[in-house]
Amino acid sequence: MSESFWESEEVESEEVEEARPEESGAESSAEPASDLAPDLASDLAAEPAAVALSADDFTALEERVLRAVDLVKRERLARTAAEQRANAAEAQLREAAPMAERLEKEVSALHTERDHVRQRVERLLSQLDALEL
Repeated sequence: MSESFWESEEVESEEVEEARPEESGAESSAEPASDLAPDLASDLAAEPAAVALSADDFTALEERVLRAVDLVKRERLARTAAEQRANAAEAQLREAAPMAERLEKEVSALHTERDHVRQRVERLLSQLDALEL
């Protein structure tokens, strides 16, 4: 019974059409229109019963829809807040990038200066060692 409501209705309507005799000129005039009406009436009578929901089912469905709407609203608010935080972080990054670049250059210059000072100190120490011998 994996058929949906619409698929089962199509199957039933095909079965009803197959059950009807082929219409020919003589038979169509002999068959009154009232014989077709009960088939249609029974199809129409069965349809509301299949679609009808009880009040509890409808209330439960309504609650689920309201919860889903609330969830979507909260997710949209959270997404908006996250996008705002991301935009603010990107703006801070753009502002801080030049400063970081300047500081990197300064650190590199200080490393170079330290290496020069180290070399000078090593030369002085080697000259002192040469004097003591």
